[in-house]
This record gives sequence, C-alpha cells and structure tokens, in this order.
Amino acid sequence: MKLRYKVASGILIFLTVAISSLAIVLSHNSACGPAPAVANEAELMKAIVYRCYGSADVLEFTDVEKPRPADDEVLVKVQAASVNPLDWHFMRGTPYFMRLMSGLGAPDETGVGVDFAGTVEAVGSNVERFKAGDEVFGGGNGVFAEYITISEDGPLAMKPASASFEQAASTPIAALTALQALRDIGKLESGQKVLINGASGGVGTFAVQIAKSLGAEVTGVCSTRNVEMVRSLGADHVFDYKKEDYTESGEQYDLIVDMVSNHSLSENKRALKPNGTLVIVGGGKGNWLGPMMNPIKALLMSPFVEQEIVMILAQLRKDDLAILAELMQAGKVTPVIDRRYKLSEVQEAIRYSEEGHARGKIIISLE
Repeated sequence: MKLRYKVASGILIFLTVAISSLAIVLSHNSACGPAPAVANEAELMKAIVYRCYGSADVLEFTDVEKPRPADDEVLVKVQAASVNPLDWHFMRGTPYFMRLMSGLGAPDETGVGVDFAGTVEAVGSNVERFKAGDEVFGGGNGVFAEYITISEDGPLAMKPASASFEQAASTPIAALTALQALRDIGKLESGQKVLINGASGGVGTFAVQIAKSLGAEVTGVCSTRNVEMVRSLGADHVFDYKKEDYTESGEQYDLIVDMVSNHSLSENKRALKPNGTLVIVGGGKGNWLGPMMNPIKALLMSPFVEQEIVMILAQLRKDDLAILAELMQAGKVTPVIDRRYKLSEVQEAIRYSEEGHARGKIIISLE
C-alpha cells in the first residue's frame, strides 16, 4: 500500500512539475529584439512588424526589405487590408497555446495582418493564373505592408469589378467564416430559419447577407444602435439584446451562428429545433482556457444531445473566395465598413478592434 502511495505521489508530482513548466514556457514574453540588418542595396517598403508579444504598443511602423516573388509566387501592391481578431490574438500570443504555432517567447514571423486586396505588380516565371495589372484579393501573411508575395495556388482570387479594394479586403476571413458556417457546417437550406448572434460585427454582417442569398429566414441579434443597420442587410427579424433575450422568446431555429458567446450552451440549445445546429465562432476571453471553454463544453455535451454543436475555424480557400467575388458582383453581398485607418495608424485600428464594438469591418487603407 505504501509503495502504491509513493508511486501515485511521484506521478502526481511529475505531472504538476511538467504542467507548471509548460505553463511558464508558454506564458513567457521575451524582450523585443532588434531590427534585422538590411543590405545597403535592398529596396525598402513600409510595413507593420512586431518582434515581441504584447499590446498594440509592440507594433512598429518601419522600413523593411521589399519582397521578391519566387517562381510560383505573385507580388502584390497592397491597396487595402482589414483587421481581424486573429491579428491581435497573434500580436498578444494569446491564448497561450497559440504560441506552439507562432513561436515561444517571441513570434517567429514578424509580419501582421491577413486580409488584403491589391494590384499584381509582378509574377514568378511559373505563374499562369495571374499577370501584372490584375486586381486581386485574398489572405496572406504580414499584409499590413506596401507589398506582399503569395503563392499562385494560395488563397488568392480576382477582385470583382463592382467592389472597391476596401470592400474586397474586408471579406476573406470574416466572409469565409460566415459562408462555411452556414453552408458547410450548418448545411443551411432555403426556407430554413437561422439566427445570427452578433449580426452587426465583421462575421455577422456577412452572415446575414449570405444566409439571405441562400434563401433562409434570417434573425439577427445586435445592440439598439445597430438594429436598423442589420435590417438594412436583409434580416427578416432583429432582436435588440439590450431589451430582449432570444433564448427566452419561444422561437426555435434550424441553425444558430454565435459570434458572441453571451449565452450558455443549454440556453442556446433551448432556442434550437430538435435537429438543429449551433455553430460557435470564436470563444470567450482569457489567456488560458477562456477561449476554449465553449468548445470543450460542446465536445462534452454533443454525445448527449440530438442537436449538433460545433466550433468553426474557417479555411482560407481560393474556390470560396471566388464564390464571394460572385456574390459581391451580383450585389448579394455588400461589405459593411466601420472605420478606416492609414498604415501608420494600425496601432489605433487594433486597439479599436479589441474593444469589440466595431460595426462591420475595420480597414487599413494604402491607396
């Protein structure tokens, strides 16, 4: 008995030390490193970089070397970019487990930003899909910069002629999240009822319009000041969450897309039809388990309920970007833009995004 107790105690001590060590490693913030040396003959451009984790104060507007396209790459002059929560999650390195991908102590990649639109300036020798002068949009790495390179086969598509660079730049992550949540996970069909919780935000404004294009009956949830805006996007019904609670309305939906996570899974389950689906976009706040609590609860609850509860991580796919371009060209989707900032003002744009009150998208304009 004493031997078993010693073995169990030893295992417990080992696990405690291992978990504590991992926590220390993941949460450690290294000091900001110096800027790398640039060759005298190098061609320079302006860009936003970060060399350590932290608040928006770690973002630098500086000169970096202008990239050159490889044989299978496209060089794009960025005309506009947009801000996503993903940007400041990487900037802060939170939740900490993200650092297993982005770098321990300090980021491995110093560029910031994903969504962009611009004009092709040059192409590699093997590129066939694009040529100089093409107007494109998509998702890349470090797009808060004057120029970027991206693989020809990457998430890149022709910009619809009817859309501005700012409108095109606002779509990739937010609109793809909405499209894939509704079409792929929710399997939304014409005539079905869908509720969008967070209908005035970046993903929500796209979700309302895409759901309408699929023929659904759409209910949006937003604050008082955004009710009319959400209605103008095509929502058939709108809940003002400051005055009423959709989970207590008695209405049930085939699909709920939740960007806010201000209701428990049990409350959302009450608002779902017996065979309905709840799609969770994003998570709660916190450096550790906060953002993962709803997905963990969903995983534990799923085997015991008829409804499907799923968290979505959107995939940047060129085929889906082409679908979004068609929707914009047809006038079925019009991006909502809240504020515009210059490249030198990215710190301010990120701070505003972190407040969580943006109506639609936040744009970084380089035109």
